[in-house]
Amino acid sequence: MAMETTAESPVPVRTVLQAVGGWIGRLGRIWVEGQITDLNARGGTVYVTLRDPVANMSVRVVGPRGVFEAAGPAVTDGARVVVHAKPDFWINRGTFSLSAIEVRPVGVGELLARLERLKQVLASEGLFRPERKRPLPFLPGKIGLICGRDSDAEHDVLQNARRRWPAVAFRVENTAVQGSYAVGEVMEALRRLDADPEIEVIVIARGGGAMEDLLPFSDEALVRAVAAARTPVVSAIGHEQDSPILDLVADVRASTPTDAAKKTVPDVREQLQLVRQLRDRGRRCLAGAVERELHWLRNVRSRPALADPVREIERQSEQVLALRDRTRRCVASALDRAGDELSHTRARLLALSPAATLDRGYAIVQREDESVVREPADVKDGERLHVRLSGGRLTATVSGREEP
Repeated sequence: MAMETTAESPVPVRTVLQAVGGWIGRLGRIWVEGQITDLNARGGTVYVTLRDPVANMSVRVVGPRGVFEAAGPAVTDGARVVVHAKPDFWINRGTFSLSAIEVRPVGVGELLARLERLKQVLASEGLFRPERKRPLPFLPGKIGLICGRDSDAEHDVLQNARRRWPAVAFRVENTAVQGSYAVGEVMEALRRLDADPEIEVIVIARGGGAMEDLLPFSDEALVRAVAAARTPVVSAIGHEQDSPILDLVADVRASTPTDAAKKTVPDVREQLQLVRQLRDRGRRCLAGAVERELHWLRNVRSRPALADPVREIERQSEQVLALRDRTRRCVASALDRAGDELSHTRARLLALSPAATLDRGYAIVQREDESVVREPADVKDGERLHVRLSGGRLTATVSGREEP
């Protein structure tokens, strides 16, 4: 229930602190999980800062030495624990802390189970799908490297990359790679490198270690930050047998920092050898193509039409002359046959012509209407008739008829 206060009727500090203490007291005993930092024992009391593994938040935990000693030697700086505690609010000083009643270290089996559940959640969201992984550029102009300060991982990546391609450029971000501050520092370095337009690849590298040391690279916040990065990320955490969740979400997984250098930067010697091989192959292909064309050209030039073009023209000319003579003979023969046929036809026409009959002494008698008289009985006395002879025509008058 909210306090009702105004500038004219404020409440004293004690009232506010007592109200806060009452609200906190109603929480009762709770179980809290976190990572131990700043463990400090003074006399019979142990003071611990319990840090959230994801967010940049922490709380003070105070408890008897016996409570922490009962948890075993695993409770040290950097250890992840579960604390059964009672929230306390010191009204006199206005400070909040947790009073530890029981401390339990988080075992390896429990950690593995939690990591397995986190993997299932991330896999269901598709963060491990191969199709979302981006290819690395063939030769990145500048590489971002996130690693521990003066670490073997930094030395391996830089030395092997520069040995493979001496002109390669790096921007190195040194961060904590284990402990309570590792996640936050790596995420901040990733954000800076991802915002740099010159960076084309980001390598997150760390040497081998115990599973607890590699836990920051299975942190959900870091894994999601890598998945959201616009720049391709190479994960090079630990050795071949180590497999933090970061390996599954990164665009490329390298078994070691040395392997990360090999996968990120091409080997200049290998590339020069490849160029020589491709150049030799190109020469062989070009020489083969030229030789095939020369062979084809020699075959074409050896053909008669190109070897002796005049002879081909003469042969074609002989064919033309032969065809001309043949045509002339055919035309002459056809004309001769047509002339003979015409003479025969003329002779038949002359033989059958009425004029030939008249030449033999016959005559044709016609009336005035030019109809032919065939019988004597067909004419009358005094009728005018026309007589057609071979030499011309006569006009006659019928004066008498004789019986045959």
